[in-house]
Amino acid sequence: MRKTVLIPLAALAVLGASLAQAQERGWLRERIAARMAQRGQNDAPRLRADQTIAYGSEALQQLDFYRAKGAGTPAPLVVYVHGGGWKRGSKETAASRYAPAHFTQLGYNYASIDYRLVPDASVEQQGADVAAALKALLDRAGALGIDPGRVVLLGHSAGAHLVALVGTDEQYLRGAGLSFANLKGVIPNDGAAYDVPRQIADGGNFMHDTYLQAFGTDPARQRALSPTLQAAAPNAPAFLLIHVQRADGIAQAKQLEAALRAAGTRIERRDFPGQGLRGHMEINRDLGKPDYPATAVVDAWLKGVFGG
Repeated sequence: MRKTVLIPLAALAVLGASLAQAQERGWLRERIAARMAQRGQNDAPRLRADQTIAYGSEALQQLDFYRAKGAGTPAPLVVYVHGGGWKRGSKETAASRYAPAHFTQLGYNYASIDYRLVPDASVEQQGADVAAALKALLDRAGALGIDPGRVVLLGHSAGAHLVALVGTDEQYLRGAGLSFANLKGVIPNDGAAYDVPRQIADGGNFMHDTYLQAFGTDPARQRALSPTLQAAAPNAPAFLLIHVQRADGIAQAKQLEAALRAAGTRIERRDFPGQGLRGHMEINRDLGKPDYPATAVVDAWLKGVFGG
């Protein structure tokens, strides 16, 4: 009897390993394709930051600041928070693309921040870093030409989660001596894990370990780190949710949209072409490129919240 049981179990183990390998190969193929597209389309000039500012004592607590072009009066500020699964990435992922040049040419100041990374730091500390970076910029508003009454947070992927978290749970801003009154709006760009428990339950094997590394297994902590579950009023005044055609990203964005709308928060959600990892990278890499569809939408939204 034991022999007849062991054989099917062994076969199942082999099948499971084969499926995992196939999934990994598919993910690698998609990543390679996205990187090739990135190399072929990265024709944006690299804009040098006007200033690098330390907002804390640790190496990753730094930001790059790009001054608005042609602005004769204090100008609005867009603060970018990079992605990377909460455990990788840097402020340089913005500096080599279109966004810094595009937004500064529109007359906006632009900053791209680093923040401490998992596992050396927690997601809670990352939210605190976003708020601390904003505080450092606002403390220098006069010298940098920033209008402190017109500030928007923009984040991609894990950065989208972080800006959504800071925009729905005021404790992060309060920890830096700020509040929702210091924000005009938040743009989460193709994020996920807005509802962490649902993301882990519905997301399958892809990124599963990354989510567990970032958010752990404690249900109370997962809920506390879920912007959708923190979106009862008050919140930042306005949100623009943008995303491509990824099933989990769509579901998560729609759920966050519904929670914000129920709280009476001004919310707009727009979706754009793009599939899988390649689309996920494009909406970050090409935002600010004149012919990329999301650029005009973001520009119009910023004009509306900044006024003029």
